[in-house]
Amino acid sequence: MGPELIASVALIARLLLAAVFGVAGVGKLLDTAGSRKSIQEFGVPGFLAPAVAVLLPLAELACAVALIPARSAWWGAAGSLGLLISFVVAIAVNMLLGRTPDCHCFGQFRSSPVGWTTLFRNLLLTAIAVLVLWQRPGNAVSSVGWTLGGFSGTGEAVFILALVVVGQAVVGVLALYQILRQNGRTLERLQTIEAKLGIVPTLPQAQEAGLPIGSAAPGFSLGDLDGALVTLDSFRQNGKSILLFFGEPGCGACDTMLPDVGRWQREHVDSLAVVPISRGTTDANLAKAKTYGVQGILLQRSREVAEAYRVVSTPSAVLVTEGLIASALAVGADAIRGLVNDATMPATLRKGDRVPSLPLRDLNGGTLDLANLEGHRTMLLFWNPSCGFCEAMLEDLKAWEGARANDAPELVVISSGSPKVNREQGFRSRVLLDARFEAGGRFGAGGTPSAVLIDEMGRVASGVRVGSEPVLEMAGAALARIGR
Repeated sequence: MGPELIASVALIARLLLAAVFGVAGVGKLLDTAGSRKSIQEFGVPGFLAPAVAVLLPLAELACAVALIPARSAWWGAAGSLGLLISFVVAIAVNMLLGRTPDCHCFGQFRSSPVGWTTLFRNLLLTAIAVLVLWQRPGNAVSSVGWTLGGFSGTGEAVFILALVVVGQAVVGVLALYQILRQNGRTLERLQTIEAKLGIVPTLPQAQEAGLPIGSAAPGFSLGDLDGALVTLDSFRQNGKSILLFFGEPGCGACDTMLPDVGRWQREHVDSLAVVPISRGTTDANLAKAKTYGVQGILLQRSREVAEAYRVVSTPSAVLVTEGLIASALAVGADAIRGLVNDATMPATLRKGDRVPSLPLRDLNGGTLDLANLEGHRTMLLFWNPSCGFCEAMLEDLKAWEGARANDAPELVVISSGSPKVNREQGFRSRVLLDARFEAGGRFGAGGTPSAVLIDEMGRVASGVRVGSEPVLEMAGAALARIGR
């Protein structure tokens, strides 16, 4: 490719990029309300959205203007590249999270949900901006008014073709804008006529995500990866709840959750049926099942089951119990993990319940099962070394340990944090480590410091006391309080 042709291509790139950013900037300024809404949907905090809705189109217009003169073209391309990279990252992140916000790329002129087409378009414009950056003023054409006489026949033809294409694009955008305005005026006239005639139009309401809790769960019959048909009723065994996990081919956030799905299927096999529902080819899903250790993937033909459960984005999940919707639709990884945690958490222990098997490691690497706390009274103290309330009562608690009467309960500290941090606390009593606060959750402890008494038979002998004074009071008056 000769230098003249390269110069003409660079000029085309500049003009095309300037036209795109000019139209985008004008379109956004004509619809700042829509731009503000789109910016918030992309994840920008609400208090920043109004400012971004104004500054973004101004920045796009500034880049468009700077791209036209050769002297400022490099700076216009640099600004355009920065904006395009930001757009690409924002689109990719939202797609990975399973969200499809309205792009609003060209404001009032054109707007649609983001997708692979949007991402590809921005990547292509990014490549064009890189080309203009590469053609520095010293390499590129000197100005837009470069005479055609400096070009060869090929360069002249390409340049003229580029001008025609750019001109047609601008004319097309302006024509589309005029059509939209005309449609808007037509709709206004129709609404005025309907109002005079007393006609109240019924507009379709936006569908809410998820089905109401307590409503009947829609049945289905889907093929698994072996080709066998599986129904919703086939999972209703032994009273287990069913977790329907909805994913999509090409959804990065869905693939990220598949290891969790496989683990849930193994760990909660006795209490929860985890059913992944997706689309795509059998071979592609077989590969995912093997890679992530997922079993029983069911395939929709389109999105018929997802639509029946009002799934609007993926990953999503819903809990079904006894044929009824038992939870709100959980959307996104954090919400789904929280739903599974709530669905599989054992019932809170109450006064009189026998302490179940809860093995925990101590600071020396040994293990103590709380079910073996028999033959003596024990106060379980739920602790967090970084908790300010715990720190405030530490010295009083250690003083109680040093002067503990023979008839006082033994103390077992169940703590979060590392072994090193817990050793620095200086407890004489045995300290057990519970990083995820699972034992505290079983006893109904909602925070730290808190404590509960266990009697000689290994049964819960009191309610949970929360706070330094109630805990110290329980330790000093344990004998008197057991049995109340």
